[in-house]
Amino acid sequence: MSGCYIHIPFCAQKCSYCDFHFSTNHAHKEKMVGALCKEIGIRSENWSSESIETIYFGGGTPSILAAGQIGQLIQQVKSNYLVADSVEITLECNPDDCSLENLKLWKELGVNRLSIGIQSFRDEQLGWMNRSHQSADSLAAVRNAKEVGFDELSLDLMYGLPNMSLEEWKEQLDQIIALNPEHISAYCLTVEQRTALYKLVKDGKLHVSTNEQQSEQFELLVETLKNAGYEQYEISNFARDQHYSRHNTSYWKGSKYVGIGPSAHGYNGTERYWNQANNAFYLKELENDRLPETIEELSRFDRFNETLMIGLRTKWGASKQQLFENISPDKQWFQTVKGYENENLLIQTEEKLILTPAGRLLADAIASDLFLIEN
Repeated sequence: MSGCYIHIPFCAQKCSYCDFHFSTNHAHKEKMVGALCKEIGIRSENWSSESIETIYFGGGTPSILAAGQIGQLIQQVKSNYLVADSVEITLECNPDDCSLENLKLWKELGVNRLSIGIQSFRDEQLGWMNRSHQSADSLAAVRNAKEVGFDELSLDLMYGLPNMSLEEWKEQLDQIIALNPEHISAYCLTVEQRTALYKLVKDGKLHVSTNEQQSEQFELLVETLKNAGYEQYEISNFARDQHYSRHNTSYWKGSKYVGIGPSAHGYNGTERYWNQANNAFYLKELENDRLPETIEELSRFDRFNETLMIGLRTKWGASKQQLFENISPDKQWFQTVKGYENENLLIQTEEKLILTPAGRLLADAIASDLFLIEN
């Protein structure tokens, strides 16, 4: 199973917290789509034996493209790769792009899963986030998507927001549950340098939540969604009735994937590549039939650490068979694992290492502590 990720590097405006690669200058949008199509074709030469099970449009804001441009990219993948009949095609979209007209066109193109960036149901929060939509747009987007017949809806929400109480967070959770999506992704706000949010915090105009508040909101998130019938299958992702994101699940299980577009990453099982995060450079390189990439061959230590890190984030845990395929940890490593077991932060079976609910609060720290470093 392999996936295809296509990065659309355009947005209507810059969200205050975002440090992803995109541009608000759309002058070269058509040229960019042409370059993306060209990269899809060039990379297919090394993926002829792989079955593409998922196509994921991320960004940026993929829904900013015209429906015809999205269709052009889907067709280019289907023309150059072996694409499964049951392919999952996900489109990330902003609520204000989810008109009935757009939704009908996307569905006709074969898009069968939507990831809608709601982020908050409070207009004042959407304001300082500099989002392009309001809460009413979110409600309309979900209503429209269901009317058109989309039965795989994923809604994004953020916690750890400045000045957000536990009670308000519970209200937001109740609102998203009432919309009855198949999938919910919830992310803690992080303040990244070189963002407008960083300056707001630095200037004292917004005050970030404490680690304790974030932990309380995370625990409430997990409990509330569990009671509503959502399974936490990855630290930030919840699904009803196993409506998992097949694309993201393939990442977490270490499957191969081809990445297309500026800043996109790809992985073939032994090597990882990433494209330059610069639109002008990307366009120029593709114009000259060159891939704007940097390639890194992963060492056995790299593969061990990545398998551990992504596996511990999921309900399936980190597979010992995969971990120990090319490397055998020493006695001290197993003692560290045992220590986390004794603290009820980790469960060890013959096949896997799985974090407990308490361990998920410390997932990154535990994974880092168990990384193997090449001497």
